[in-house]
Amino acid sequence: MWSWITGWLDGLARPGLEEAPDDPTEALTRRVRRLELRAARLVQEHLGGAYESVFKGQGIEFDEVREYQAGDDPRRIDWNVTARMDRPYVKTFAEERELTILLVVDVSASAEFGSGAQRKRELAAELVATIAGSALRNQDPVGLCLFSDRVALYLPPHKGRGHIHRLIRQVLEVHPEGPGTRYDVVVPVLMRLPRRCVVFFISDFLSDGYERPLRLLATRHDLVPVSVLDPRERQLPEVGLVRLRDPETGQVAVVDTSDPAAREAYQVTVAAHLAASVAFFQRLGCDHLALVTDQGCLKPLLRFFRARQGRRSRRRACS
Repeated sequence: MWSWITGWLDGLARPGLEEAPDDPTEALTRRVRRLELRAARLVQEHLGGAYESVFKGQGIEFDEVREYQAGDDPRRIDWNVTARMDRPYVKTFAEERELTILLVVDVSASAEFGSGAQRKRELAAELVATIAGSALRNQDPVGLCLFSDRVALYLPPHKGRGHIHRLIRQVLEVHPEGPGTRYDVVVPVLMRLPRRCVVFFISDFLSDGYERPLRLLATRHDLVPVSVLDPRERQLPEVGLVRLRDPETGQVAVVDTSDPAAREAYQVTVAAHLAASVAFFQRLGCDHLALVTDQGCLKPLLRFFRARQGRRSRRRACS
């Protein structure tokens, strides 16, 4: 039932669009470069320290066992060694100083929607550039998985500025081969990764079928669902009769947006769906990041980092 919500509003023009350039490759290169420069500035001026404080050192790995000392956490007692040595020993852990970041991006046809100067896919690319730039600054490897109804591209985690350039370019360049969105297609790729990753899962989450795949991924990785929406997907404008066409299925519906009851029903239905998504993310114990195409990613990222840091501090205080 969500197909028509993500459709193009055929009767509405998107402001701010430029004429198609003669050389699409050159235009794409300029867009990638602009995103790289913008992301580098955001990281340098606002996000570098926030990324490090929230993510660095969260993973721990076993280091050694040593004899129990007063004040040690009894939950860390190694009972096998304790039984052999006839006195208590505890496990010690060292922080993993290197994280692995994986950016999973829904590039299905609905990602091409945008009622303003920025499409959802372009905002996703901005987020990819910003997170990857933060990871580059901290020498963390970053990978990329693009999907629609199938996995369109998988780039294993690597470091380096050239690799980051390629990630951004692929988000903007790759187009889905088939209609629709299937969240389950990414599960085999991510579950085979040899170590736990921080997974930014970027989608509008307006299609059905994301619950079970995300539940599985949350058992293996530090999962961060990122919803990317356009204002027109939350609330219909009052512009009379409009045709809504689903870019993924081709289904067309005509809606009278001058009817207050129709606009209210639309808004209530979408709000209920989005609230259910957020509630599901909370039940999974995931930190959710919400982006809107007319706002950019800086302020939502800063709020996300502050909220995650607060939850991390509270968990430490309770442990």
